[in-house]
Amino acid sequence: MRGRVHRAWFVAAVTFVTIVGAAAFMSLPGLLIDPLHAEFGWSRGTIGAAVSVNLALYGLTAPFAAALMDRFGIRRVVAVALAVIAAGSLLTVWMHAVWQLVLYWGVLVGLGSGSMALAFAATVTSRWFVARRGLVTGILTAASASGQLVFLPVLSWLVTHHGWRPAAVTVGLSAAAVVPLVLLLMRDHPADVGQAAYGAAAYEEKPPPVAGAARRALGVLASAARTGPFWLLAGSFAVCGASTNGLVKTHFVPAAHDHGLPVTTAASLLAVIGVFDVVGTVASGWFTDRLDARRLLAVYYALRGVSLMFLPMLLGPSLHPTMLFFVVFYGLDWVATVPPTIALCREHFGEDSSIVFGWVLAAHQVGAAVVAWAGGVARDVFGSYDVVWYAAGALCALAALMALVVRRAAPRPLAAAA
Repeated sequence: MRGRVHRAWFVAAVTFVTIVGAAAFMSLPGLLIDPLHAEFGWSRGTIGAAVSVNLALYGLTAPFAAALMDRFGIRRVVAVALAVIAAGSLLTVWMHAVWQLVLYWGVLVGLGSGSMALAFAATVTSRWFVARRGLVTGILTAASASGQLVFLPVLSWLVTHHGWRPAAVTVGLSAAAVVPLVLLLMRDHPADVGQAAYGAAAYEEKPPPVAGAARRALGVLASAARTGPFWLLAGSFAVCGASTNGLVKTHFVPAAHDHGLPVTTAASLLAVIGVFDVVGTVASGWFTDRLDARRLLAVYYALRGVSLMFLPMLLGPSLHPTMLFFVVFYGLDWVATVPPTIALCREHFGEDSSIVFGWVLAAHQVGAAVVAWAGGVARDVFGSYDVVWYAAGALCALAALMALVVRRAAPRPLAAAA
């Protein structure tokens, strides 16, 4: 193998492209609310309910998908998930009732996208990489943001000039186009190609399939829930979801508009946050390979909390350098928490780390859902979002403390062969 590129990098590349393709649908909901309301007369609350089903299933599917990958293999599970996303998106073209919206958009796409959530990236890195795990985790985590950056302008143009149906078809075809790539190039384990994992000291045989995926996912949850690190990681990651997807991604644009900033300008700032998100996440993976993951998490949450505390003073009717500084600073920290969180799951839970991280990700989505709702309620009650930003900053401070409290895992005993 001297002089040849290790097969793990090809698997990582296919994983990256797969997550980018799946991320197309995540770019679509915000663009379709007004067109669906105008065509069918459905309330925004009704449309939002379908999105809520999607978000909930996205989080709750992840741990079961990780268990299914242990049972049936990564390649089969991901190929089926992409097909489900494609079917759900394409079927929306012919929908005419609310239940169809919930079924196609909420259930099918929620199940499919949840099967390729961050637990997918965690499974690939755990199996194929020993060295450079943090870096690869950062790159694969950034794939979701990269996909939204690629598809958002294209889908926005399609919705504006040709209606929402061509945009939905584009998403469906994008997911379907990745299926052959997965079937041809993805492999479940290094042993499938007769190699050791990248950076591993020795070759390892492929473990036998693990039966009872649902039972195993619940069993891993029951076992992990008896440990302190699980609750600390789940609690801090719930704050991560609350302070990103639930708060900024949902409420930043209306909050900026409250202060007189045009909606298009506010949306452009969110896109810039996404650009720096990619940079920050890859850098976080590099740092995770070299520094204490607990301290990294504490720094990330603390800096995010400080930035959110200052945001109410930065919002105004026009752009100024301090707001641009916030966008860059916050963007670098958007999902930088993912690589160290995955590393800590791997450190404490070993072979079950992918499933455990799936449940931690579910906590992330629950936190996002709660704050997405609570933020709107606070705006109705107080007339502004200021109290929400301050509360989110306080939660981030709590998350930083929780990260520091996570104890170091005891060293695992060496195998007899070693």
